Amino acid sequence: MLKNTLKKIVAGILEWEAKLILKKYQPTIIGITGSVGKTSAKEAIFAVLRTKYKVRQSAKSYNSELGVPLTIINRPTAWRSLTGWLQNIFEGLALIIFPNRYPDYLVLEIGADRPGDIKKIARWLKPATAVITRLPDVPVHIEFFKTKESLIQEKLSLAKAVRKDGVVILNIDDDNIRPIVDSLETKVLTYGFNQQAEVWASDDHIRYDGDRPDGLAYKLNYQGRSVPVRVRGAIGRHHIYTTLAACAVGLTHGLNEVEIAEAIGDFATPPGRMRLIPGIKDTLIIDDTYNASPAAVEAGLLTAAEVKIKGRQIAVLADMLELGEYTIEAHKQIGKLLAGQTDLLLLVGLRAKFIAEGAMAAGLSADKINYFDDATAAGKYLQNLIKAGDLIYIKGSQSMRMEKAVEEIMAEPERKAELLCRQETEWRNR
Repeated sequence: MLKNTLKKIVAGILEWEAKLILKKYQPTIIGITGSVGKTSAKEAIFAVLRTKYKVRQSAKSYNSELGVPLTIINRPTAWRSLTGWLQNIFEGLALIIFPNRYPDYLVLEIGADRPGDIKKIARWLKPATAVITRLPDVPVHIEFFKTKESLIQEKLSLAKAVRKDGVVILNIDDDNIRPIVDSLETKVLTYGFNQQAEVWASDDHIRYDGDRPDGLAYKLNYQGRSVPVRVRGAIGRHHIYTTLAACAVGLTHGLNEVEIAEAIGDFATPPGRMRLIPGIKDTLIIDDTYNASPAAVEAGLLTAAEVKIKGRQIAVLADMLELGEYTIEAHKQIGKLLAGQTDLLLLVGLRAKFIAEGAMAAGLSADKINYFDDATAAGKYLQNLIKAGDLIYIKGSQSMRMEKAVEEIMAEPERKAELLCRQETEWRNR
């Protein structure tokens, strides 16, 4: 009780400071939400805008009632340190009282764990631009919402909070987003693979360096013009969507197509989001361990199936959390998808047994499925299982810590702090 009370007090103080800081320095605010791809879109937008402006982005996934004000103040979380939180408050006061050089742009990720989370932040944030990435039929974090529609409306509250002279950037390919395009009072700019979008991609494909994939390529189309774009070190069509969102933001804020394409070519996707990592024994890992939702797992598996490899397709999957009533069926549906494309399946967690049920019902032999209590055990088993040419796709919800499985089989474990997600001391000690 005391802990929650203190948290509310600190959050209230930081929010008050954040409001005054925004009023004083008046940065242009880009707000990003959605159920899939928020962080990757944030990183890509930051990479594009920083080529022309002084920009600050949300650190990691600072997207909550605490995280957003901390980004505005430019302070890290203090975790359980009272002294650290007091220092954050004093730093906020200093920004209010004394002159300071402040960023031209703030790129802020905004998430929703419970009803009202986004609406509360959006009410005082008042972004100049809102980006909605994707709202799939079975979204993550639906556990605390009564219906899928109520979660979608919560996400869309960011778009409705945009200033009248602002712009809302929407993924027109998303069936749950398309119906709202005409209902918004502000300017709307759409992106996707659909040629009806203002900003659209074509001719997308996986790039190879010899016989190994090393990224993506596509054509960016806008107002009759077309430029080639490359995304390095990661694969998956959803990375094209996140970079398209960044293209749309850049075009809205004074950059041209060539400048944007060059910025994305220099952009490295965040750790744990379909990153290509060399594995031991001349294998290749698709590290998709940051988090998991049904839509993201499906997209990752379909992408892995497209990769041309000499060896086997191996999937290492863990529980997908916060799905509420969708939990059993969502896991079974992933299993059905796996049956036709995976040579070996490793599962971690209690809910993952439903993946196995779905896979076996669709024809995957039980002797190709193995169960493990945790990610490290799965990774150690993989060390003896994998062979040259194998492709290993690894994914699970954040608390399943599937990056630990990647660590066991990556060719350069000494680079784990650079290549893997959740490498901070606080996470490593959990």
